[in-house]
Amino acid sequence: MSALESHDPAVLRPAADQEDGVLGRAYRALSVGIVSVVVLIAFEATAVGTAMPVAARELDGLALYAFAFSGYFTTSLFGMVLAGQWSDRRGPLGALTGGIAAFAAGLLVAGTAQVMWVFILGRAVQGLGGGLVIVALYVVVGRAYPERLRPAIMAAFAAGWVVPSIVGPLASGAVTEHLGWRWVFLGIPVLVVFPLALALPRIRRRASGPVDEEATAGAFDRRRIRLALGISLGAGLLQYAAQDLRPLSVLPGLAGAVLLVPAVCGLLPRGTYRAARGLPSVVLLRGLAAGSFIVAESFVPLMLVTQRGLSPTLAGFSLAAGGVTWALGSFVQSRPGVARHRERLMTVGMVLAAAAIVTAPSVLVHSVPVWTVAVAWGVGCFGMGLVISSTSVLLLKLSAPEEAGANSAALQISDALANVVLLAVTGAAFAALGGGSTATTTGTTAGHPAAFAAVFLPMAVVALAGAWVTRRLHGR
Repeated sequence: MSALESHDPAVLRPAADQEDGVLGRAYRALSVGIVSVVVLIAFEATAVGTAMPVAARELDGLALYAFAFSGYFTTSLFGMVLAGQWSDRRGPLGALTGGIAAFAAGLLVAGTAQVMWVFILGRAVQGLGGGLVIVALYVVVGRAYPERLRPAIMAAFAAGWVVPSIVGPLASGAVTEHLGWRWVFLGIPVLVVFPLALALPRIRRRASGPVDEEATAGAFDRRRIRLALGISLGAGLLQYAAQDLRPLSVLPGLAGAVLLVPAVCGLLPRGTYRAARGLPSVVLLRGLAAGSFIVAESFVPLMLVTQRGLSPTLAGFSLAAGGVTWALGSFVQSRPGVARHRERLMTVGMVLAAAAIVTAPSVLVHSVPVWTVAVAWGVGCFGMGLVISSTSVLLLKLSAPEEAGANSAALQISDALANVVLLAVTGAAFAALGGGSTATTTGTTAGHPAAFAAVFLPMAVVALAGAWVTRRLHGR
């Protein structure tokens, strides 16, 4: 038996144990527990956007509104790298429990804040916990599930976002209106107890401890920790510069870039930005896919409200079907017979995403029905379901057990960093073309539709670049 096989969960367990699906007797408690964690994180992520404006207004912090989001993102990058180190050296159990504890603590700090800076601090603690949790969950999947079951559990993760994406904003709005915005933050920590009690014993049995005591025990890699601090600080400075387009903002923007570039090169697999075959292209594709689609999606409601006069509720519902079709795409990639066609399916998925992005701004022409966006986005989300879950499956397949944590961190960093960089660039172009003047208190439209075209068309090009990268996911 090879060293790699000796750490494969499918090899270490009896044949009868291997025959169970993700909801079979052997995996049921673990699957329900970790998917419940994903559901709670998804619910918080979709609900917080509804409560945030009210919180900022009551705390007299509208001027600091953007930092409540960027604070979360900045610390989550550090958490991702730390979780990768922690999981590879000591197993994912500590990173997961520590991450959930930090996430819950951040919710409590934000929910009890009396001033905006304390609220932002709570969001930053949340981000650290969120970064730890997402990477630790990937390592748990890599260690606890055999390769044939990983597509199915990744599909379950995607499905875990469906109900929160539909119900989350409505429930958050009702809680904010009747009980107050603080309960959106204070109610979630109590709900974490159940999935922890269910999943932790199984994780301790199946995925605790380092893979190789001699190879991975010891102190964390200080160089990677320094790079993690650099990427977090650099991302924060870049976001600050993108939010303030005064000439002086060029300085923090340049400082952020100086910190980001070497940190990214050190934390991502060698060859990522030249699309080297194999793992580097998997990591690059994740960034291109998530960055292009999510950045475009963030401008869809604004475009429908300001250019077509829809209410915010109707504009939000235009994206509601996307959660269902995303989960459907993820389900399709999990089917047993799909594995040998995975690369081709991912190419199709990126083409569908690019088509959705380039179709969305057609509603700037008023003769085009507004439901065109809903249909296009449903198709694009199906393509994203094919791609995003598949990148996770391929990453674990191409990673040695002792490198699963670092590589999972790289995948998440590529995802998150692409979002912030592309959002900074498109946001600056949007503002420069007058997009910032489109929102008015009367609901009338001002500004130029070209500002929206400057967002969607470049993102479609980025998605098409991702379609090309799908041809380089395996060695020759």
